[in-house]
Amino acid sequence: MNSWTDDTATLEAQALDAKQALKIERETHKLEKRLCRQVGQAIVDFNMIEEGDRVMVCMSGGKDSYGMLDILLKLKARAPIDFELIAVNLDQKQPGFPAEVLPNYLQNLGVPFHIETQDTYSIVKDKIAPGKTMCSLCSRLRRGILYKVARELKCNKLALGHHRDDMLQTFFLNMFFAGKLKGMPPKLTSDNGEFMVIRPLAYVVERDLVRWAEHRAFPIIPCTLCGSQENLQRKQVGNMLREWDKKFPGRLETMFTSLQNVVPSHLMDGELFDFKHLATTGLPDENGDTAFDEESFSVAQLPGGVQVVTL
Repeated sequence: MNSWTDDTATLEAQALDAKQALKIERETHKLEKRLCRQVGQAIVDFNMIEEGDRVMVCMSGGKDSYGMLDILLKLKARAPIDFELIAVNLDQKQPGFPAEVLPNYLQNLGVPFHIETQDTYSIVKDKIAPGKTMCSLCSRLRRGILYKVARELKCNKLALGHHRDDMLQTFFLNMFFAGKLKGMPPKLTSDNGEFMVIRPLAYVVERDLVRWAEHRAFPIIPCTLCGSQENLQRKQVGNMLREWDKKFPGRLETMFTSLQNVVPSHLMDGELFDFKHLATTGLPDENGDTAFDEESFSVAQLPGGVQVVTL
């Protein structure tokens, strides 16, 4: 009797494991489809990649750049246009940096790649006082080197792995600390006007990239230069946004949508809207004076019957 009971329990456990494995497989397939759809949509919406492009995919060794390359390779295999992807990593000579990880990964992947070695680490550590933010100088040095590499590789576009959450963080950083309504655009020209910089992950949320990195088991390389700075303003803003997302599901989606629905006449920038010469026309204007109207905000419909009122 005990043997029969044990066998039954074993079969039930195996059935449960199989059911759980099937569920994980389905969820992973949905995640892959969503990532491909969102990256593909961003490419189409902003005309990021065109026929004959040579796209330099900037690889940092983090989950975002791994995910970007992975999804771009999937889209390239089925794209109706012909373009090239070249993965590029800048080895900044940080102590303990595992220089063999990315070359081994990219070689096994079969994608063209280039590793550029430049000791920017020593420069940053020499120029920036202990405890100060290193990202600004590091970013400028890295940008100049990547432009040089892009020129040498004859690439006309540089793909960066910034995602939706990065874009929201940048918007709030500029508003809180720089006094600007300025974000991180999905596409822009390089500082020297020579290259087009694109962000194919513009519509992708960070938590999806975390899940995809776990599924694909990317060999993540942590940044020991700036990644260890816990008091960075960007980290603080990121924590704020994550807290909002937990307390008010759907808020980040609404905020991101607002970046694509700007109404200059209802802000205060005289360069974007000519307030000085604004004149009456005698014609109805849907963007006219609503200063005395009761503010009305839509109710976000969320899964499970949960509702969030945006105030």
